[in-house]
Amino acid sequence: MYICVDFDGTVVDHRFPYIGEPAPLAISWLKRWHELGAKLILFTMRSDGAKHGSVLSEAVEYLEQRGVTLYAINQNPDQTEWSVSPKAYAHIYVDDSAFGCPLIQPSGFVRQCVDWAQVGPAVESLIVAERGQ
Repeated sequence: MYICVDFDGTVVDHRFPYIGEPAPLAISWLKRWHELGAKLILFTMRSDGAKHGSVLSEAVEYLEQRGVTLYAINQNPDQTEWSVSPKAYAHIYVDDSAFGCPLIQPSGFVRQCVDWAQVGPAVESLIVAERGQ
């Protein structure tokens, strides 16, 4: 199963171009999904370039330092055989801006972020169900 995961407001508090505090439970759930066989794709507006420096690389490094294994960054390499669309193909997209995504407001956070206590188990059940097929 491919899972695209946003960064700001999803994995960390919105502090762009800086990296905010971690969203509660985000890292542990990302690691758990990977253990269950999910291929995690970091799907973010962050990019490296002249305007903001290496903000994408910093996000990737942040995740790697915390033991999160990424399959890809801003693309799904497996889709190049059948589509050249810039939208990364995934079974699930986890993003604080997604309609209906459960959100929480941790103390000190600038904005709401993904409620991983709800999203984590719900996505896990989908991964497990797909593996059982």
